[in-house]
Amino acid sequence: MVLEQVGIGIAVTGTGSAIPAVSLSNDGLSQIVETSDEWISSRTGIRHRRLAVPAESLAKLSAEAAKAAIATAHLTPMDIDLILLATSTPDDLFGTACLVQAELGATKAVAFDLTAACSGFVFGMVTAAQFIRAGAYQNVVLIGADVLSRWVDWSDRRTCVLFGDGAGAVVMQPNERDRLLGFELRSDGTQNHFLNLAFQPRPKELLRGTTVGQGTFHPITMNGQEVYRFAVRRVPEVIEKALFRANLTIADVDWLLLHQANQRILDAVGDRLKIPAEKVISNLAKYGNTSAASIPLALDEEVRQGKVKAGDTIVSAGFGAGLTWGATVFQWGR
Repeated sequence: MVLEQVGIGIAVTGTGSAIPAVSLSNDGLSQIVETSDEWISSRTGIRHRRLAVPAESLAKLSAEAAKAAIATAHLTPMDIDLILLATSTPDDLFGTACLVQAELGATKAVAFDLTAACSGFVFGMVTAAQFIRAGAYQNVVLIGADVLSRWVDWSDRRTCVLFGDGAGAVVMQPNERDRLLGFELRSDGTQNHFLNLAFQPRPKELLRGTTVGQGTFHPITMNGQEVYRFAVRRVPEVIEKALFRANLTIADVDWLLLHQANQRILDAVGDRLKIPAEKVISNLAKYGNTSAASIPLALDEEVRQGKVKAGDTIVSAGFGAGLTWGATVFQWGR
């Protein structure tokens, strides 16, 4: 492919989201495991989470979010060149983005999955930007979507209270004025054991001396205290580095948009950066931790409610399994 328009700017021109219809409250959850609304809400800020029924596929939720984002950007699915799906819970381990492409009818689009857990949307935004800057693609749909209810141990109150299902999407396009101002991405595999959804192989002997490992994935396991320490230490650092690359300071930030994991983390990061609470976007009380969906889902709500306005400067950070973490600084709209 011929690469043109090297060095062009980036704009986020459309947002969309989709959530399952079924909502499970903390009171409802207390009928499944020994917990209570007070225990969950005081420790996490979560009061409800949306759960996909068996008939609700990740592909359908993703396509619904993408359709809304495409419409907001005043495009059609046939205008889309690239579909990036950030997810850790695909319908098909070989990839779900192509199913989304088919659901949308975006027949001209290249489509593939990207996995970086709860940091997936931030990593995806940086990945999409490189294709646009190189001139390879013009109209990119970036989707963050997860159906974590598939992989939660519903008898483990340390984890089952946290997670929910959903999808969010944005459209990214080339722009005369660059609205993606800076980013910083990090990974540390030595801390993988603090949060994972690992494959558990069981030996299966095919022939004498020839054994393979077959099995399935183990439900989500997490060391909550270590993940909290990691987030409140590393997330402010990566945000400051992204702002430095953007030649901006905290005073220039209109909104802090963090991965919606735990209200205590959102509050702690805001406090460390000295960002007022009214500038910290939070919707996890309604949805819980939706992994890669959490940032675009929250962004779409704020845009549609008119809180985030064209030209507003947003610093966004994802953090989670891998361990991975990263931040982007961008302005909404052209």
